[in-house]
Amino acid sequence: MNRVAISTAATSKFTKATERSIFDIACEPCVEVLNNHGDKNIDALLFSSCSEEQYGSAIISEMLGIKPKISQRIDNLCNSGTNAVTTAYSLIASGLCDSALVVGAEKTQSKGNRLIWDVTRGSFNFPVHWASMFAKSHMRAFGTTDEQMALVSVKNHKNASKNDCALFQKPVTLNEVMASKMIAEPIKLLDCSAPCDGASAVLLLSEQRAKKAKNPIWIRGLGQQTSGASFANMDSMTTIETAKTAARDAFEMANVKPSQVDVAEIHDAFTILEIMAYEDLGFAQKGKGGKFIEHLQEEIMINPRGGLLGCGHPVGATGVAQVAEIALQLSGKAAERQISGCTIGLVHNLAAAGSSASVMILGN
Repeated sequence: MNRVAISTAATSKFTKATERSIFDIACEPCVEVLNNHGDKNIDALLFSSCSEEQYGSAIISEMLGIKPKISQRIDNLCNSGTNAVTTAYSLIASGLCDSALVVGAEKTQSKGNRLIWDVTRGSFNFPVHWASMFAKSHMRAFGTTDEQMALVSVKNHKNASKNDCALFQKPVTLNEVMASKMIAEPIKLLDCSAPCDGASAVLLLSEQRAKKAKNPIWIRGLGQQTSGASFANMDSMTTIETAKTAARDAFEMANVKPSQVDVAEIHDAFTILEIMAYEDLGFAQKGKGGKFIEHLQEEIMINPRGGLLGCGHPVGATGVAQVAEIALQLSGKAAERQISGCTIGLVHNLAAAGSSASVMILGN
């Protein structure tokens, strides 16, 4: 099986609702990637989005002036992006392609922000409702506090202030998070990520093609798991079982342990999800995620770009942007937010209350 590398990556500025089309938004980081690559000979273009517009991958291909063998759209709610990267990896690893451009893009008003198809949620079809249940369950079981969840928001907004592409550019204080509007107890406004316009793109190459690239970043491990589509299939309210399974498979494939990870992009659509992820990924013992955030910087750098909380959450673009950030960090191209000496990175991406999950391990 062919090894697969990420040769270049780019992310556009995330913004609130604009008049730009989804295709204009998608092309912006693609142009930067293609310019960096210096070649429009691309075998596959995969478009990650929950937008209603049809034939998007072919439209983007034409706008970019490329004629790929394979052109597809990938739609899997919030982890559409990592699904698209995994599909691109598979195309190259199997020998069907030597290069694949993956682009994720979304508009603020995407229907991917609602879960109206899941009748098991009753009338509570906004993601914040299941975040509330996760938070309450984790608090009851392990003593996790509002302040510990707020620390996640403080950290990620601080990191976002160093990221020119982030939706939110100003740090927030613990008091500001705690005093922000209650949305669904105990989840407050600043415990929540925000939908937005945005796009991100990464270029994957076969090992042969990657030899010509400068400092390629290798995809070393992949794991994915789906429990179904509905909230009724959730096995636990304090653990995302799909994420645990995906992480186990990714670590095994990469032959890497959690303690070896230097930098991670965690799916923090809500602050409680980052705390649960510490445990699901093996960074913290079960029930100790709340304590882990209090001493996080001593252990591992998580969400250096600001995460979903600081950057914003353009659904179809999020997973691609997470992969792009880790690739930039490992190649030493993350500008002001660069983490010194990192060699192994992890991406953790969820959808629909963790009913599906992706985990990816990247390395130099």
